[in-house]
Amino acid sequence: MSIAASPIRYPDASSRQVMTRRAWWLVALNFLIPGSPQVLAGNRRLGRFGLGATLVLWALALVAIALFLFWRTALLTVLSQGWTLWIIAAGLVFYAVLWVVLTFDTLRLVRIVKTAPSARGWIAGLTTLVMVFLSGGAAYGAYFAFTTSGFLNSVFVAGPSEPPIDGKYNFLLLGGDAGPDRDGLRPDSITVVSVDAETGQAVTIGLPRNMVDVPFNEDSPLAAVYPEGYGAIDGCEVDVCMLNSIYTEVELKSPDMYPDAVSQGSEPGIEAMRDAAEGITGLTIQYYVLIDMQGFLELIDALGGVTINVPEDVPIHADETFTTVAEWIPAGEQHLDGYHALWYARSRHGTSDYDRMARQRQIQEAVLAQFNPANVLSKFQGIAAAGSQVVKTDVPQGMLGYLVDLAGKTKELPIVDVELVPENDVDPEDPDYEYIRQLVQQAVYPPTAEPTEGE
Repeated sequence: MSIAASPIRYPDASSRQVMTRRAWWLVALNFLIPGSPQVLAGNRRLGRFGLGATLVLWALALVAIALFLFWRTALLTVLSQGWTLWIIAAGLVFYAVLWVVLTFDTLRLVRIVKTAPSARGWIAGLTTLVMVFLSGGAAYGAYFAFTTSGFLNSVFVAGPSEPPIDGKYNFLLLGGDAGPDRDGLRPDSITVVSVDAETGQAVTIGLPRNMVDVPFNEDSPLAAVYPEGYGAIDGCEVDVCMLNSIYTEVELKSPDMYPDAVSQGSEPGIEAMRDAAEGITGLTIQYYVLIDMQGFLELIDALGGVTINVPEDVPIHADETFTTVAEWIPAGEQHLDGYHALWYARSRHGTSDYDRMARQRQIQEAVLAQFNPANVLSKFQGIAAAGSQVVKTDVPQGMLGYLVDLAGKTKELPIVDVELVPENDVDPEDPDYEYIRQLVQQAVYPPTAEPTEGE
């Protein structure tokens, strides 16, 4: 039967049964193939435009599915670019408007007054639901893409991807604690994370903040000032010459040592800590991530809290002197909000720095484990708002797709921890840095996985 003789375009308007059946067909087609009701029963020019837009969207979806299945890194790289997300947001706004227009036009074509009275409410209600589902979903997708773009642009720097060094990507993670009793920020948690570029195997090296005589590589500007190690000869420019004081000294006293730090998305103090971490571990560190510990609680709250196993009661202090206990976090499995998680990580009463390091890594690993697509998507607005305030990094946007894919592999493998503590014959107050570098090399490049040549 030709379209010209089709009851869809030329129905028997006197038959309520025919008009009702036709109405249901048009509503279903508008949901399944937007634009097709107009081609069959209405303005064919509008229908061809809507149908063409629908086919383009389907083609893009098929390409995205194929990339996800066979070239996931490329898809994630594209989707992690701010400009790409702006284009996606604009496209989704276009589809949201288009589907509103097509749905209202479909409702006009239905000629609802000609349908059976008992079906009119159902037809109108379902048509409205279709419009809300299609247009509302597209509008929310546009908002999500726009918010993600703002988050990425506020946290990550522009730049291309970089190859691994000796098969590894090495990151410096700093937990900043700018308490009221401190002159500027001082890193309270210092960790180097080395990730295998192929397998995703991660090795974490916790650096005690009270390490002394920290060495620097020859190309570091600090090596000329402290040739025998930080503060080893005539002291330093701040009160205490420990590892976490290096940030404070350089940031407040001698930022000119690193004149290009800010323009490259970093800070002089961070670059000084990078040089210190390289001198201690013997690794080349490509990227840093600075997490504000006070803001960290906002991120945990945005995630809905974090679940950990508390080995023993941990005190929460009533003041910044860390001497008076206000309450206790009891032993056992606990679901902590941001406030309690932060205190769990930084509590000092009746404990050692090594205990605090272990608790901090426990919180970090728990947060990473609970960062999953469903959790992030459901709470994305809060996470993005908190993350832009919490995180500072020089990881380029061009690396995000690859690193997200690599992180998926990392989550499937046990993390190897290198503990630079007295139990492993490391004394932060009298460290043997050659021995420390041997421990790091054995963990990062175990005998069964010899290092590859630098790329």
